Amino acid sequence: MPIPHSAQETNQPIRAIFACLAGILSALLLLCGCQSPKIAMLPDQPVSQGPVYLVAGDIIKLTFPGTPEYNQSQKIRADGKISLPLIGEVQAAGKKIGQFQADLSRLYESQLQNSEVVVALESRIAPVYVTGAVNRPGKILIDGPMTALEAIMESGGFVAAGSDQKKVHLIRLENGRYITHIIDLSPAMRGQTTTACYLKPKDVIYVPESFF
Repeated sequence: MPIPHSAQETNQPIRAIFACLAGILSALLLLCGCQSPKIAMLPDQPVSQGPVYLVAGDIIKLTFPGTPEYNQSQKIRADGKISLPLIGEVQAAGKKIGQFQADLSRLYESQLQNSEVVVALESRIAPVYVTGAVNRPGKILIDGPMTALEAIMESGGFVAAGSDQKKVHLIRLENGRYITHIIDLSPAMRGQTTTACYLKPKDVIYVPESFF
C-alpha cells in the first residue's frame, strides 16, 4: 500500500537525521581504527649536541706537546679573553674549540719550534632557565652537557596532568635574536627511543600548560 504523501514528508527529516548520524559514526570509526597514532615531528627541532663554543667562565686546559712547561688551565675572563705566555691576551669566547686551537697554533708559529696547541674544555658552569608548567621553575647552573629533559627533571619535572610535553619551547639567542624551537618530549616520557636535545648556556625552556 503506498505511503501517503504527508507521511513521506514526515519521514524525510528522520531519514536525514539517521544519514547524518551514520556519517558521524563512519568518521569516528576511521579515527579510532586499529592502527596506532603516529607521533608528528615538529619542525625546527634541535636534536643534536652540535659544536661546542667557548664562553666566558669556561675553564680550558691548554697542552703544548713541544713545550710542556707551558701546559696550563685557565678560566676565560668576563671580557672573553685569556692571557698566554709569549703572545699575551687572546680572544677565546665565541670560538669553537677547534677554531681556537688553530688560532693559537698560528700565533705561536713565530714563537715556538713546535707550535701545536691542544685545547680542551675542562669545566663549564653556565645558567639555563626553566619556566612554565614545572614544579620548581628557575635558574639551573650546569657544568657539563645537559639535555632539555634533564633540565626539566632538575626543575622538579612536569606538573602532573598540567603540562604540554609535546610543545616544549626552547628559546635560544642566535645572532642577536631570540629563536624559539618547539620540541616534543612526550616520546621520551613514554619510554620511547628519541634523540636528545642538548642545551647551550643561557637557553630558556618554557613548558606550556595543558588544558586537556
